[in-house]
Amino acid sequence: MNLKKLSAVQKARRSSGITVLEMMVAGALASLVFAATAMVWVFSARSFVALGNYGDLDKASRNALDLMSRDIRQTKGLNSYSSTSLTFQDWDNSDLTYVYDANARTLTRQKSGVNTLLLGQCDFLNFNISQRNPSNNFTFYAATNASMAKLVDVSWRCSRTILGSRINTESVQTAKIVIRN
Repeated sequence: MNLKKLSAVQKARRSSGITVLEMMVAGALASLVFAATAMVWVFSARSFVALGNYGDLDKASRNALDLMSRDIRQTKGLNSYSSTSLTFQDWDNSDLTYVYDANARTLTRQKSGVNTLLLGQCDFLNFNISQRNPSNNFTFYAATNASMAKLVDVSWRCSRTILGSRINTESVQTAKIVIRN
């Protein structure tokens, strides 16, 4: 009779709790679930920040291109040119200059002593000038000097850093702007 009572007590002890092995397996599974959840959360947060940065960069690029297009179309002509700067004679006979500073990563508009920042965080910017008449292969003839220029080709690429690395890069913006006067 003692044996039956003893076996009943042993059965009760075995069914009343969990073993160390079961606890280790449950802990490992919970760790995997928490790690997967954290990875999804970090990826989602990074994606939302990248999407917001892309929208900001695109907005700044569109605004800069709109302002440059309006200004360049109204100028009387190009006075001087380099791949990083353009100086025009504006409609009011004052100088209008666009300057790209590669070290500061900025594009600046200069007119009548007022400097306006058009683009920041700009990794690359290039100006080219051409004549207005196209060649047979749908490109434009290059202008040999600033006075012959009637078409300005501008292209740039901007980027920002996310969590310490430059991973959010806007696609290259490019435009051909005709000097109308």
